[in-house]
Amino acid sequence: MLINFHSVFQCGSRKFYLRDQFPLRYKANELPKVDLAGRDLITTQDWSLEELHATLKLAGELKTKYHKGTTPPLLRNKTFFALFYAPSTRTRAAFEAGMTYLGGHAQYIDVSTTRLGSGEAPKDVAKMYEKYGHGLGVRILDSAIDYVSGAGVSVVREYARHANIPVINMACCTYHPTQGLADLMTTQESLGKVHGKKYVIMWGYARSFRGRCSIQEEALIMPRFGMDVVLVHPPGFEIDPEIIQQAEANAKESGGTFEVTNDLNPALEGANAVFPRNWASNALLTVGATKFGKDRELELHEKHRDWTLNERRLDKMDKKAIVTHVLPVLRGEEATDEVMDGPHSVIYPQAENGMYTKMAAMALTMGGKKKRP
Repeated sequence: MLINFHSVFQCGSRKFYLRDQFPLRYKANELPKVDLAGRDLITTQDWSLEELHATLKLAGELKTKYHKGTTPPLLRNKTFFALFYAPSTRTRAAFEAGMTYLGGHAQYIDVSTTRLGSGEAPKDVAKMYEKYGHGLGVRILDSAIDYVSGAGVSVVREYARHANIPVINMACCTYHPTQGLADLMTTQESLGKVHGKKYVIMWGYARSFRGRCSIQEEALIMPRFGMDVVLVHPPGFEIDPEIIQQAEANAKESGGTFEVTNDLNPALEGANAVFPRNWASNALLTVGATKFGKDRELELHEKHRDWTLNERRLDKMDKKAIVTHVLPVLRGEEATDEVMDGPHSVIYPQAENGMYTKMAAMALTMGGKKKRP
């Protein structure tokens, strides 16, 4: 038996069902019924496995429709406010383009052009955008919070607490949910069934540093789908211990595994996928870059210049392995050009999929009523 995915959407005064504009047909045991209307997306950990499956299926259908030029106007006459405390290349473009394809409008807001820097409270801004639009995205990480772990996600949650419209985390110090969904979507497309596949999250050398949002989001979502995840980094570059605990619990529930190691080459043996990315030391992220010192941090990185994904290391992996990256990749540092431009690299399809997962998240959360009381 086949069923229709039947979320309700509003266009002006007219209600219509997703099936009316976008016939999604699946076997009854493949797509659970979910209702994400009005829900926030702070991290993928906040959504059930069934809700994540449904989001990924919708993202895949939107991708197909986009390439056929038949993207349905699921968010016609709706506005998504995208509030950026931190710069972006892909996230901004994907949210704006995705909202346009869905028939709505995404309003980019540079926080430096607002009154937030002059003492205005996020609560007041959240309530104002609630009146003007139908969804709010917030991006706050890295230099915007002096790299202090926890400082960004607390701001995102503050907006979510006060806004009576869905709030989507467009990347903070701790999480990056739509990116995690895109990474998983790309891995599924490339490897097929991912359960039991080995996914390596690898610290990579760089002459600069970044936060851990994408690292930690992948550490959560990949084992949740049954993958055998290995997080490998030099001593001193540990991620949030609460994320580790959640990742271990996710792996136990799914039948996957989650392992942390400091041994790079053994970690890559037989891997089906690898994500090489730099992130700052736990010491810096605890107190902030100003107090810890940028030069002091980069001295730590220089001790591990050999932590680069090159062809020699790629040869240790499965012959059909993929190389992923959320971008920007620091070429010649995190990984070589030969690897990132080679046949194993999926970085551009991965970046493209980021638009579809963002579209799916917006459509599912903004397509119905505002938040329930």
